[in-house]
Amino acid sequence: MKMNLQSVNFNADQKLIDFTQKKLDKLDTYFDKIIHADVYFKVQNTSGKENKITEILLSVPGGDIMVKKTCNKFEACVDECVSSLQRQLIKRKEKMSAHA
Repeated sequence: MKMNLQSVNFNADQKLIDFTQKKLDKLDTYFDKIIHADVYFKVQNTSGKENKITEILLSVPGGDIMVKKTCNKFEACVDECVSSLQRQLIKRKEKMSAHA
């Protein structure tokens, strides 16, 4: 799957990019018609520990799916986003097969 990644207020290292790509590639097993993913990593300037925001916009037929999570590590955010996307993709696939 093609992935566009943007990091705001910092530079993402290659390990984080590879980790994100690997996690997103697993979504193909649940829904094979994914066009591409736009991933945004942001760091908030707050005093709290949970200041890292991850947004993933998944382009699929029938409309895009957007998830946004805030955690203390980007890896944890990606895990939460992917599991949420996984559930939504399964629902989308069930709806599409019910209409067919």
